[in-house]
Amino acid sequence: MTALLTSPDVPPTDIPPPSDDPAPTERGGVGEAGSGIAGTRVVAGTRAVAEEALRLGRDLGSIVRGTDHIAPAPKDARFADPAWTSNPAYRRIGQAYLAWGSTLDRLVDRYESAGADWRDVERARFAVRALTSGMAPTNTLPGNPAALKRAIETGGLSVLRGMGRVLEDLRHNGGMPAQTDRSAFAVGRDLGTTKGSVVYRDDVIELIQYSPATARVRERPLVIVPPPIGRFYFLDLRPGRSFVEHAVSQGLQVFMISWRNPTRKQASWDLDTYAERVRRAVGVAREVTGSPDVNTLGFCAGGIIQTTLLNHLAAIGDRSVHSAAYAVTLLDFDSPAPLGAFSGRRLLDLARLSSRARGVITARAMGSVFSWMRPDDLVFNYVVNQWLMGEAPPAFDILAWNADGTNLPAALHDQFLQIFRDNALVRPGAMTVLGTPVDLASITVPTYVTGALTDHLTPWTGCYRTTQLLSGPSTFVLSSSGHIQSLVNPPGNPKASYFTGGEAGPDPEDWRATAERHSGSWWESWAPWTVERSGDLVDAPAALGSAAHPPREAAPGCYVRDEVPA
Repeated sequence: MTALLTSPDVPPTDIPPPSDDPAPTERGGVGEAGSGIAGTRVVAGTRAVAEEALRLGRDLGSIVRGTDHIAPAPKDARFADPAWTSNPAYRRIGQAYLAWGSTLDRLVDRYESAGADWRDVERARFAVRALTSGMAPTNTLPGNPAALKRAIETGGLSVLRGMGRVLEDLRHNGGMPAQTDRSAFAVGRDLGTTKGSVVYRDDVIELIQYSPATARVRERPLVIVPPPIGRFYFLDLRPGRSFVEHAVSQGLQVFMISWRNPTRKQASWDLDTYAERVRRAVGVAREVTGSPDVNTLGFCAGGIIQTTLLNHLAAIGDRSVHSAAYAVTLLDFDSPAPLGAFSGRRLLDLARLSSRARGVITARAMGSVFSWMRPDDLVFNYVVNQWLMGEAPPAFDILAWNADGTNLPAALHDQFLQIFRDNALVRPGAMTVLGTPVDLASITVPTYVTGALTDHLTPWTGCYRTTQLLSGPSTFVLSSSGHIQSLVNPPGNPKASYFTGGEAGPDPEDWRATAERHSGSWWESWAPWTVERSGDLVDAPAALGSAAHPPREAAPGCYVRDEVPA
């Protein structure tokens, strides 16, 4: 979701100063009261900088004399080489870097504890994270003993290979290090291989019906709404790692929306466009299966689109959706989260102007911003491995999907900015979709809502808010992992776990305090919840589609490959 909010022309480190979006306690403050608050914070900030500077000076003095009190975290792979502990020079360089980084982190923490608005804190934290990650000595050849050893062992070939990687990335990856070898996978051959057929296509979507995996199936179908960025096949990676495969194995009749990748010509596509296509997908699934209604499941920003349709259906008394599930979807953007780093109005205005000028916000721009949210893992880890060590990019399915991005049309981008900036979804009547003012309280269908414990994009406490914003009975489940890890989370992983609890009350921490931990994947909780709401067992269809919607071609279809039939 973060990538929806940024501009391809604005580097992620270009964060507006705190005064660009003042804290709520200052927005209405004028005269002596406002001046007093601001003055107090200036004094407190000056004192904090002075105190931390003195502490850093003492730490540097201890480092020069020799100290064991400053050491990298055990899991910090940057300093895993023995030279960082055995070589006096490297040891001191590493300790000085860690002391400096800790100083900046503490300054941000003190800024937060002084009562700064959480959005300003997240901007400061983002800037500090990018700065300290970029300044790590391990990002340079002289400052990386492991890379130097590799250069010596290979007679300099690793350096030459690394230079080749740099040139390749400058030409083909916008100057960012490649995260994966995309040539190792092909959609339809290695990824997105669950059997099915496209049974509907228009100018915006293809709708895929998957082949049943059981002799008898549930009569009420499931329509999956993936996010409009990225390709849908993260839900159908490979056998054993496919959400679709798991769903059909439970006897569900599964339909998947595949969004077309928009270009400048589709700049006008907006929430009306996308919500209408979900409505059409629901209609096709009903016609093909003969069911009067469907269950839906929205992932990330797909959950936002799903919500606008549910709101419209509630307003017109249409009961074609029986229940709805949400996976790591934020509807309320007023919860503290790293997303706040991008909430400055100047940055948002630049993002809007850029996407309007180009017609889209590009996949490359969005991918870069996602990477800068976690620079150690998603930027400089690859700088070291590929550029300094000369290694080939790894071949990994989820990274191949991540590199296979899609654009976002300017009109939809503009509406997502409105949702983010004004928290428009939770304000009744602030937005209108399909001719219906959005009022989340009007949605009364049963919901199943998931969050992810270590999610840095859609924090679980924000996802939990959905249980309170909608009016129907709601079940909340918390996965133990991060954003993407929680979605590609097949059963059988001994390290995976999830939490279930009782009725979702207003406080997420109260819910968590009484929740029960289970080993495994939240898929194993979602499936029985959905099966229970999917009607009776009936014989599986002998063929896919119907007379009105015959199979057009085999899954995964054309749009996922950026092919547009004539």
